[in-house]
Amino acid sequence: MATRPVFRASKTKPYYIEIPVEFTWNPGFVTSQKQKNICALHGAYLERFPKESVLEISSKSMQEGGTKLSAFHLPLEIENVGTFPMENVYQAGKVFENGGPYLDLLHLSPREAKRDERLQNSGQLIRFELSGRSFPLQPHYLFYHYLYFCGLMQNQELAQIVLQYDAFSDIEFAGRSWNCQARAAAQYVGLYRAGLLNAKDLTELIF
Repeated sequence: MATRPVFRASKTKPYYIEIPVEFTWNPGFVTSQKQKNICALHGAYLERFPKESVLEISSKSMQEGGTKLSAFHLPLEIENVGTFPMENVYQAGKVFENGGPYLDLLHLSPREAKRDERLQNSGQLIRFELSGRSFPLQPHYLFYHYLYFCGLMQNQELAQIVLQYDAFSDIEFAGRSWNCQARAAAQYVGLYRAGLLNAKDLTELIF
């Protein structure tokens, strides 16, 4: 057995609910095994919440838009710079004690950007930066969610797919980090249903 979180949209703060779901795990690293795990996770969730709809957001998703909505694929335009995968923008925005932001990461593949050795060898992470604006480390996922929201607002076709669902999963996410694209999507839907996405500063809505 294994446990993974499913993030359900909520109209009240923090605009999502994290629900741990236990399901039968299919061992193996090939895509087919991971997709079996997605089906098992969703099946277990829907047994508890049969009236809801759940979307897997990852490169292994079998649902419409599920892959495109992953941070490795979601396009994000930076004014006067260009359009890049959201993951690249996130990694390039890190500022450390001894370096950063490393803007050249924008031009690598998302996987290369995430694994760049400078992200491990530049000391403690102290903040994020984007287009001259500084973002604090708290809440832990503020910058990540902010980028995800901006990406959805810039890509309304993908945003409309997200808004069709009540809950979201990422089969690769096991709770070892704060950043999770499924959590970001759930919070986006929660804020939308609460009528708050028209705020001038989205960072004030991220808890």
